[in-house]
Amino acid sequence: MAEINAKTVMELRGRTGCGMMDCKKALAECEGDIEKAIDYLREKGLAKAAKKQSRIAAEGLVGGYVCTKCGTGALVEVNCETDFVANTPEFKEMVTEIAKSIIKNDPADVEALLAAPIADGQTVNDVITEKTAKIGEKISVRRFARYTPDNGYVDLYIHMGGKVGVLVKAECPEVNDAVKEVLHDVALQIAAASPVAPEYVTRDQVNPAHLEHETEILAAQARNEGKPEKIIEKMVQGRIQKFYKEVCLVEQDFVKDPETTVGKMIETKAPGTRIVAFTRYKMGDGLEKKVNDLAAEVAEQIKGKA
Repeated sequence: MAEINAKTVMELRGRTGCGMMDCKKALAECEGDIEKAIDYLREKGLAKAAKKQSRIAAEGLVGGYVCTKCGTGALVEVNCETDFVANTPEFKEMVTEIAKSIIKNDPADVEALLAAPIADGQTVNDVITEKTAKIGEKISVRRFARYTPDNGYVDLYIHMGGKVGVLVKAECPEVNDAVKEVLHDVALQIAAASPVAPEYVTRDQVNPAHLEHETEILAAQARNEGKPEKIIEKMVQGRIQKFYKEVCLVEQDFVKDPETTVGKMIETKAPGTRIVAFTRYKMGDGLEKKVNDLAAEVAEQIKGKA
């Protein structure tokens, strides 16, 4: 059996919101497998929903840029070691310049981006190396997204000073003020993650494996609630509709007017506009910080209650 340590318990607790001892028990039942433990807690009705990613665990900045001439937009996450460095004007300017390089050079991946030119004959990697030497902290580009407007418009929204960033693309009959306003509201919706961050634009985009997994979890929940088999299928179908409403952007309640959905808002304010794609980055998702004193506190409590 895998070792159940404080760090693992803490991660499961952060992802599910469940009590510490429930998390410890779930990990023990699932031999230390966090993903299986999440399912276990959900099946027992202890976790209403599992966060897809771990708590924010790295410093840095999510930034971006939209070209005023071609309308192409870029979103990028650049990490460093301390929040102090991330908030300096120098670091913020570097992130913006990297976003501009993404727009101009259209790199295929992070490796290609690092080799791309940025300014004064330097590559992105040259600039990062120079800044690392000057600042004394490790700096790295983690991920990026790039959208061209094509037959529509691209909008960028940076939330909480670079903790969250959203890039969204839409097709529309014409680009006007109404379209720009609607797309900015959509970007705000995605950034605000209300009620949860959407993963798809429409339900037909939902990954079949994701849907199947969710169906299995909901069925297990119903059985653990003692529901008869003959009504479980109907219950699951009802709950799947709620699942669609949470993960599909156009089916979410509009954050500025919960009486309507995002899809209906778009059709009302900018008829013919269709959201094509979006990317949402939350700074540090899935990365790991140094374990702080909370880990020691959790370990002590586990030891005391074992």
